[in-house]
Amino acid sequence: MIDESNPTDIADKIREAFEAKGRRKTKARDLIASRLAELAALGQDFCVEDLWHDLQKMDASLGRATAFRAVEMLVNMGLLNRIEFSDGSHTYRACGDEHHHHLTCRKCHRVVDVDICIPMDQLATIGKQTEFAIEGHSLVLFGVCADCRK
Repeated sequence: MIDESNPTDIADKIREAFEAKGRRKTKARDLIASRLAELAALGQDFCVEDLWHDLQKMDASLGRATAFRAVEMLVNMGLLNRIEFSDGSHTYRACGDEHHHHLTCRKCHRVVDVDICIPMDQLATIGKQTEFAIEGHSLVLFGVCADCRK
């Protein structure tokens, strides 16, 4: 399990993920792992474009595509979550291994982790009704936070 408060743990998990996918160890991937660990420790969400700009300050030769491919790979491996907003935009965050969903404010883009989930029996019913073998799910919740309603 990833400890989001421990940057070393997160960076190591990301480096291991690069290795597991056959990616060679490079300065760029090491910088990506370190920066993502810093953001996770701070509890900060990020967009890939901003991540790339941050990384370019450390290594001007780091390509935009490298940052985008790395983030997409880490999302696919479950090390990062893509958080969708009602306006179609999105950010990313390291959320660890615990299954949960996100509630986002459609005005200020505040994100709250939500531990409530669709019960397994309801997922089974949906699977039977649709003749699908459900393998997973993602629940996207939007609303307006208390601060924005004031």
